[in-house]
Amino acid sequence: MSQPKIRVGLFVTCLVDLYRPSVGFAAIQLLEQAGCQVEVPRAQTCCGQPAYNSGDRATARDLAIGLLDAFGGYDYVVAPSGSCAGMLKSHVPHLFDDDPQLRVRADRMAERTYELTGFLVDVLGFVPTKGAGRTGSVTYHDSCSGLRELGVKAQPRALLAAVGANVVEMAEPEICCGFGGTFCVKYPEISGRMVTDKTRDIAATHAETVLAGDLGCLLNIAGRLRREGLRVDARHIAEALIEGGMDGPPIGGVA
Repeated sequence: MSQPKIRVGLFVTCLVDLYRPSVGFAAIQLLEQAGCQVEVPRAQTCCGQPAYNSGDRATARDLAIGLLDAFGGYDYVVAPSGSCAGMLKSHVPHLFDDDPQLRVRADRMAERTYELTGFLVDVLGFVPTKGAGRTGSVTYHDSCSGLRELGVKAQPRALLAAVGANVVEMAEPEICCGFGGTFCVKYPEISGRMVTDKTRDIAATHAETVLAGDLGCLLNIAGRLRREGLRVDARHIAEALIEGGMDGPPIGGVA
């Protein structure tokens, strides 16, 4: 008798939904290859991070209550974003410190929430087929939330090694790209300098493509690459791990 499949609720994220749906489809394909039953709850909304970071805890709390309902029945909640996964796992529970019942539900969701590559490697032990994804030279940007809140560092590199990609490390892959959600709006000059430093670090690797696990970082980096005239493609890690995932246009169009 076959074992029942793990039921995964995919948290798509706002940016993937609105700007790069191919990342969501790539995430589904990877999870299905790993043996999961994947569903995308239609009732899901924003994770609440923009409101939370701006001090609007009431709105963030309202959004979180909806997410508790939308994702309550799944074995795991997986997001192709360290930032959104970090919000659900590290911050949402504290929105309910004054409500023991909702805090218990939020803690349960947090315990089951993972960033995509962390889930594939740490929970499922998934090894993609060699040659299935990107096999050229790539460099990898460690997004702040995934790295510092969730410990995502080795996992994407292990997956890239499995498909045969040549990862050329930046001098400072862990340095912030300057996006930071609302940070780039509040402090545009500082943000602009940070992403300029990041794109120069990327260019110095001579890699064909820069990958990351957060679309916000990638949109920011891709825009600066284009403005600096640097011909490096920007893509999400999920797209680099599936067959045909690199065939479409890079994030931000042609570099």
